[in-house]
Amino acid sequence: MTDTAIAVRQLIKEYRRTNGEVFRAVDEISFDVRKGDIFGLLGPNGAGKSTTIKILTTLIPPTAGTALINGFDVVTQSLEVRKNICVVIQENAVDTYLTVKNNFLTFGRFHGLTRKETERRTQRVVELFGLQEVLNQRAMDLSGGMKRRVQVAKMFLIDKPIVFLDEATTGMDTFNKRATIAAIKEESKSGRTIVLTTHMLDEAEELCDAIAIINHGKIIAGGTTEEVKKMGLELFYLKLKLKETTQKIHEELKNLRPLSMESHDNNMELTVQNQSDALNILTLLHSRGVLLNFEISSASLEDVFIELLDKPGTKKGDTLE
Repeated sequence: MTDTAIAVRQLIKEYRRTNGEVFRAVDEISFDVRKGDIFGLLGPNGAGKSTTIKILTTLIPPTAGTALINGFDVVTQSLEVRKNICVVIQENAVDTYLTVKNNFLTFGRFHGLTRKETERRTQRVVELFGLQEVLNQRAMDLSGGMKRRVQVAKMFLIDKPIVFLDEATTGMDTFNKRATIAAIKEESKSGRTIVLTTHMLDEAEELCDAIAIINHGKIIAGGTTEEVKKMGLELFYLKLKLKETTQKIHEELKNLRPLSMESHDNNMELTVQNQSDALNILTLLHSRGVLLNFEISSASLEDVFIELLDKPGTKKGDTLE
């Protein structure tokens, strides 16, 4: 039995502009998503993320290529695909005149659950997403971020093996976003496959087991988060707390050629090219007896993302998503 939940091969989506020119929004992309993984499709606005999700969820047909969802073809077996998925699109899809509780009850009954089973599952997702305080409020009275959280929570009310979240945390404040991310991580432990699109790189780095970066319809990097990070910058960041910072210490550090160096009282932040450079700096400060403590971190996914987008062949141009 295969452990692949989604298999995409040479997928293409073309549109014809009003002037007759053919524009390729998705350009021969291929990737796999393993069952039980959280997979991130990352890219700037207009990169082709939402177009790809619309194809995978049978909302639009591809121009060419294939995509299998749990072994079912999105074109020839679209009904079977829909039985295996649930989707959060970018637009809010809550019934604004209903209370949050009735949103859940209606959604559950629509999907064939009994009222008793819907109420049982509602209790679980309400606790999971921290919605107890708004359960009896009408959706129209909620903030945009809270409406979005209700929309995401609805998808986990039903038992579908694959969940698509298109910009799931759009419009959320920090509290709503943190609660939603924690709930998604918890839900993935049950074995669901979750595919999310986002341009929030910190969110993707925290959530995703594997990612693909798409730009102008093409995948420019893919793999586990750590594998993708290794494709880009090999930078290290040091945060230092010193007993004192003298002119001599500054000069000695400059001689080690850090990429950047900032000093605030006895606190310093340096960026270096590799791990060896970082160790040389720490060794120097320790030998001078001025190092109190330090933090060291590698390049973030956002750093790599920016570098990959800036590489030749990924120049700016108009796209359609």
